[in-house]
Amino acid sequence: VWVTGSLLGCASKSDTAKTTAGTEVQTAKETEQDLKKEEQSSEEKKADSAIGEITVYSPAPAEPLEGGVNAFTQATGIPVNVVAAGTGELLKRVESEAENPLCDVVWGGGAESMQSYASYFEPFVSAEDSVIPDSIKDSNDFWVGESPVPVVIMYNKDILDQLGVDVPDSWEDLLDPKLKGMISYADPGKSGSAYTLLCTMVTAFGKDDDKGWEFVEKLYQNLDGKVQGSSSNSYKLVADGEYAIGLTQEKSVQEYLDAGAENIGYVYPKEGTSAVPDAIAIVKGCPNPEGAKMFVDFILSKEAQQLQADQFNRRPARGDVSAPGTLCGLEEIPLVDYDFEWAGNNKAEILERWQEIIVNN
Repeated sequence: VWVTGSLLGCASKSDTAKTTAGTEVQTAKETEQDLKKEEQSSEEKKADSAIGEITVYSPAPAEPLEGGVNAFTQATGIPVNVVAAGTGELLKRVESEAENPLCDVVWGGGAESMQSYASYFEPFVSAEDSVIPDSIKDSNDFWVGESPVPVVIMYNKDILDQLGVDVPDSWEDLLDPKLKGMISYADPGKSGSAYTLLCTMVTAFGKDDDKGWEFVEKLYQNLDGKVQGSSSNSYKLVADGEYAIGLTQEKSVQEYLDAGAENIGYVYPKEGTSAVPDAIAIVKGCPNPEGAKMFVDFILSKEAQQLQADQFNRRPARGDVSAPGTLCGLEEIPLVDYDFEWAGNNKAEILERWQEIIVNN
């Protein structure tokens, strides 16, 4: 937990007056205008800070989380109390505090996880709503996506060469017998990203006619009983050369590539993948609703989205902010028609189906 305070900038010194009288007058006027603007800005920050501290629950990585919170405090003067933990833990906390909410905003949970707890959120349409695609917003306005996160097939080229296997370009390629026991995938009951992957694969092959579950059963058989206990293992074990394939998120692999890794890569499977967004939502009955609305509007603002893209390599939700330079545009990725409500509202049944596959194999 940390608390950020307002970050105060230093006023710049006025320009040196020029030698001509006319220029001196103009410089004085400009200086007076600048001071008035600074006074107005100061008054706005004072008004904002009078709203009081807000509390944000977030599972986001430390750097983008701290960067976004500090930028908000600098812009508004409003301090933020951050409680950082896993998505599941934080949402259960929101549920347990429903009669007396202690949190104002949940920022960074996967959209289907947020959908599962939608009854604990307050509907809110952001001032930035018009630039956020409908495909990454809740139809009832309980949450809004703030950063799409594609799931991918990660590979270690050296290990694939040793196994005599080509780089996969599809989910179907994961059923190659040569890959048995060499695919790293986390337990979807413990990992939010693994749950997204499960729903994505089921959707890609058909969630309504059982063909998706037939594929998942074959994939589980090719895991050879090896299911990872954490989502980080899905990519770390591949990067370390212990597994040939990892089912994970684009951003996790991209960090290795940006750091100069040459033996790993990732693909967007041709049957289609998903780009389920990290989302943001206001807690129903929260202590500081006005501050919560300001925080959501800020995180969705062009300024904050640009900062997250430029400094932390996160995909923007806004249509008017480009993806970070190392990533292709979302429109270039084959995407399934991901049903957030199905994935969010039927999580217990979907995980029960997964457990049945484990028991039967």
